[in-house]
Amino acid sequence: MQEPGTILVTGGAGYIGSHTVRALRELGREVVVLDSLELGNAEAVLGAPLVVGDIADRALVRSTIDDFDVTDVVHFAAYKSVGESMELPGKYWRNNVAGTIELLEACREAGVERLVFSSSCSVYGTPEHVPVTEDAAIAPESVYAETKATVERILRWYGETTGLRSMSLRYFNAAGASADGRIGEDWDFSINLIPLAMKAVLLDGHRLRVFGADYDTPDGTCIRDYIHVDDLADAHVKALDHLAAGGATAAVNVGTGVGSSVFDVIRATEAAAGRAVPHDVVARRAGDPVSTFADPTQARELLGWTAERGLDEIVRSAYAWHSSQL
Repeated sequence: MQEPGTILVTGGAGYIGSHTVRALRELGREVVVLDSLELGNAEAVLGAPLVVGDIADRALVRSTIDDFDVTDVVHFAAYKSVGESMELPGKYWRNNVAGTIELLEACREAGVERLVFSSSCSVYGTPEHVPVTEDAAIAPESVYAETKATVERILRWYGETTGLRSMSLRYFNAAGASADGRIGEDWDFSINLIPLAMKAVLLDGHRLRVFGADYDTPDGTCIRDYIHVDDLADAHVKALDHLAAGGATAAVNVGTGVGSSVFDVIRATEAAAGRAVPHDVVARRAGDPVSTFADPTQARELLGWTAERGLDEIVRSAYAWHSSQL
């Protein structure tokens, strides 16, 4: 088994990637970031080595692995807009799937045998039961979600044919910002609820749209599992440790196990900001699951990981960071 060396983080200048890079470096791990900077921010890597390029450039990936003595990969690089994936499916197949294959081929050629993959709870589509366990049906409802499910299957077959061991982390709803306010989620690139709530409460003329308040839930709005981005970064560290210790390929849910409604998020934002969030209830949005939140048991048992932060802390950290960016 390879001794742990440098960790290659693809998409490490993005929102979740940059928090994970920081978590790894704070633990003394050697890291190199590969990011096209199409959607990432070079400043977010906080001084970590940065190679600007594409995961589909096999020669670049291979030279990066060789130059930095890479032994492990954390793979974030992907397009992630559900709506765009339905309008431009080819873009998502080429980047998320074909690009990943080129990355994996470079890893195979270089002898890299451990990879943590940024997957998504969207692979479950609308789950039949909540909380969602890992044995729930894989039933993607968008091209984006299908690319994540496809890469999970590709990784399993690479494991069968090349010896690559991987951990696919099925995120629920990442949110929040670092405790010291240095990095957070850029609302210019995000269509997620919490950044949009921040935009509504901090910028004049912006209103948050609530897509439906007539669902069969306690307050009529959809329910999701919000996980602090620093907790999510820690899950990647634990996944790397699992593989380094000889752990087998697996896919696990990464969430808190607590469902929060849209109105819960609005109330938490109002508490953090000390003022009302301008919002309008509009028609339901097609394809939105009514309620989905994780059963995180397997992540706890397999990785020794548990989320430490709840919705109020997530929202407070997001509010502090967005306020500092104005």
